[in-house]
Amino acid sequence: MSSVRIECVVKTNALIGEGPVWEESEQTLLFVDIAGRKIHRWSPATNQIQSVETGDTVGFTVPCMSGGYVAGVGRSIVTVDWSTQTVTSLVEVDEDKPNNRLNDGKVDPTGRLLAGTMGKEVRPAEVQRQQGSLFSVTSDLTVTKHFDQVDISNGMDWSLDQKTFFYIDSLSQTVDAFDYDSNTGYMGNRRVVYHMEEGEGLPDGMTVDAEGRLWVACYNGGRVINIDPATGVRLQTISLPVTKTTSCCFGGPDYTDLYVTSASMGLDQSEKHRQPLAGDTFRVTGLGVKGRPSNLFSG
Repeated sequence: MSSVRIECVVKTNALIGEGPVWEESEQTLLFVDIAGRKIHRWSPATNQIQSVETGDTVGFTVPCMSGGYVAGVGRSIVTVDWSTQTVTSLVEVDEDKPNNRLNDGKVDPTGRLLAGTMGKEVRPAEVQRQQGSLFSVTSDLTVTKHFDQVDISNGMDWSLDQKTFFYIDSLSQTVDAFDYDSNTGYMGNRRVVYHMEEGEGLPDGMTVDAEGRLWVACYNGGRVINIDPATGVRLQTISLPVTKTTSCCFGGPDYTDLYVTSASMGLDQSEKHRQPLAGDTFRVTGLGVKGRPSNLFSG
C-alpha cells in the first residue's frame, strides 16, 4: 500500500470553501468561497492565488470550451472574466423563489451544465426544506428543470460509461444514482447507492475516479469516503484535520492528487481554536488512484 499523505496547501480560511475543479489547460485549482462571495484560482507550481469577487453567494465555477468560466452566483448562471474581474448574468433559475440560491454545479460528458438550488440557510446546513431543484443548462442557454423538492442540491458526477448520473441531496443522507442519457440529458430510475453511517456527517461534494468509484466529502464528518457504487460498500476513509469537509476533486499533472475543500462558517470559537485549518484546502497524495479531467461547458 502506498502511504497516504495529507497537507494543507491553500490557506484561504474560507467561510465555505467549495466546488474544487482542476483546470487542465492552466494546471490550476479553481474553487469558490460560497459565503465569502469569491472565486479562487490557485497554482501549485507558483503557490499564487488569484481571486474574483462575485457580489453574491457563489455555488460553483467551471471552465468553458471557449475559454473563460461560468459560475452560479445567487440564482444566476454568469460568465466570469478574470481580466476585468467582472461577472455577467446569462440566465436565471428559480425566478419564483427569491430566497433560493445556486449550490453545486458540474458539467456532463457532452458539455451540458448541471446545477442545483437550495433555500437560503438559516444556519449552516439548516434550510427551509424541499425548496431546491436540479437544472441543466445547454450551450444555447436552454434551461431544463429535472426535478424539484430538493433540500440541499450537492455533489454530482457520472459513471465511466456515462450511463449513470450520481447525485447527492445532502439532507437525505444518501448518495443516489439515475439512469442518464448524455445525448438528451434525460435522467430517471432514481435509486440509493449508499446510506451514510453514524458519524459520517452529511454527504456533500463528490467526484468519480478513473476506476468509476465515488469519493464523497462528508460535511461535519471530517472525512472523505470512497464508495464502490456497484456494491454500495465503503472502501476507504480519509480523515482530515477539519470537520466541515465540503467537496473534492482529483488534479495535478497526472490526476493522482485529491484536493479537498473545507468550511469555517458555523464553528464556534473553541472549535475554531481546535481546527486552525478550517476553511483551507487540502491535498491528499499516495491514494494509488487517479481521477479524470473535468468536462468543459460547451457554451
